[in-house]
Amino acid sequence: MPKRPGKDDPESKFSQQQSFVQILQEVNDFAGQRELVAENLSVHVCLELAKYSQEMKQERKMHFQEGRRAQQQLESGFKQLENSKRKFERDCREAEKAAQTAERLDQDINATKADVEKAKQQAHLRSHMAEESKNEYAAQLQRFNRDQAHFYFSQMPQIFNKLQDMDERRATHLGAGYRLLSEAELQVVPIIAKCLEGMKVAADAVDAKNDSQVLIELHKSGFARPGDVEFEDFSQPMNRVPSDSSLGTPSDGRPELRGPGRSRAKRWPFSKKNKTVVTEDFSHLPPEQQRKRLQQQLEERNRELQKEIDQREALKKMKDVYEKTPQMGDPASLEPRITETLNNIERLKLEVQKYEAWLAEAESRVLSNRGDTLGRHTRPPDPPASAPPDSSSNSNNGSQDKESSEEPPSEEGQDAPIYTEFDEDFEEEPASPIGHCVAIYHFEGSSEGTISMAEGEDLSLMEEDKGDGWTRVRRKQGGEGYVPTSYLRVTLK
Repeated sequence: MPKRPGKDDPESKFSQQQSFVQILQEVNDFAGQRELVAENLSVHVCLELAKYSQEMKQERKMHFQEGRRAQQQLESGFKQLENSKRKFERDCREAEKAAQTAERLDQDINATKADVEKAKQQAHLRSHMAEESKNEYAAQLQRFNRDQAHFYFSQMPQIFNKLQDMDERRATHLGAGYRLLSEAELQVVPIIAKCLEGMKVAADAVDAKNDSQVLIELHKSGFARPGDVEFEDFSQPMNRVPSDSSLGTPSDGRPELRGPGRSRAKRWPFSKKNKTVVTEDFSHLPPEQQRKRLQQQLEERNRELQKEIDQREALKKMKDVYEKTPQMGDPASLEPRITETLNNIERLKLEVQKYEAWLAEAESRVLSNRGDTLGRHTRPPDPPASAPPDSSSNSNNGSQDKESSEEPPSEEGQDAPIYTEFDEDFEEEPASPIGHCVAIYHFEGSSEGTISMAEGEDLSLMEEDKGDGWTRVRRKQGGEGYVPTSYLRVTLK
């Protein structure tokens, strides 16, 4: 956005600048709608999906843990089966070995009967152990096959079905998020369309011809076009009167040939600008630009003068209240501020007079350069629109109003409106309040311009404190006046 206020920025007068500012406003509204979409997505889509995603992670983890437990049980059963199988194999080999040993001892003639009986018993024991291992291996194998069938035909399908159902629910929630995304976009489409339409209108509002005229009005110099350069006959030794357009003749009548460096300066439009010394009356500027700058300065001085006058009146009211009610303050404490305000008023009056004189001179230069007749501009220019009628005499004479009232009116005053003295006879429409306030303390408005109020009374706020410690209020029963600001609790609309 522009750094300077619109009233102070000359660029704001161009339609292209106005259109650009309008487009920036539309872009701002457009961005606001995008922020609204982003907020809706963040709250209703992203947040919900993130929360649901955490739930899905926990559920998925639980299903995988369930499958892992079932697989661990199956692996444990398989290890038991392998152990029983190896035991059965070992017992079978031991039984076969014990049977061979018993048969060999039975055929050995040198073996005793006791050794043969012992070997037969050992072979029978090993055979019995092998039979038990066989039965245990068969039972373990049957149990493992049953558990394996249950794992692959029951447990795993159930776990996979749960995972499938979880993923389908995840996809459903994701689709619902996509739907919310489209709905959020559809909600802002009409407003975005209006923003784009506003940009189009702003683009169509660019007026090149009007901008050219505005540029001319802002930067026109007011200089008159130069006349023809006169012929100067240096062959005749005679005294010639130098002219503005001549090459130059010395004052003693002797002809002098001027070189390029001594010729009269010309205002070439496309030459480089030389550094100029800025003057207070803006005389370094072209006539038209000087007039505009002086007009701005005069308006600013008049506004400052009116502000100081209001400040003086407020201080007088405060001093009057302090004199009548000493408990509220010391009247002497206001004297430095009153003196400073009076000095500022006198200084501003002198500056207004100075700028009015400069403005009148600049106006005369502009009008003379335009080729107008001198009789149309004998009267000084009118004061600026911001100053009151006849402000040059009223604001400059100040305390001499009473003495000057007996003098006959000047010619300048005859052009002023003849009914200005009756303006005060007509009452303006009552202004609307800008807020309300409540009286914290009781106040007895005994001086002129003040109004009484009771503690806790509701009042309408008509004018804020301008820095003098007083606020203008209106009572519900009627009547307006000033009361101390410190006695109020103010609420603006």
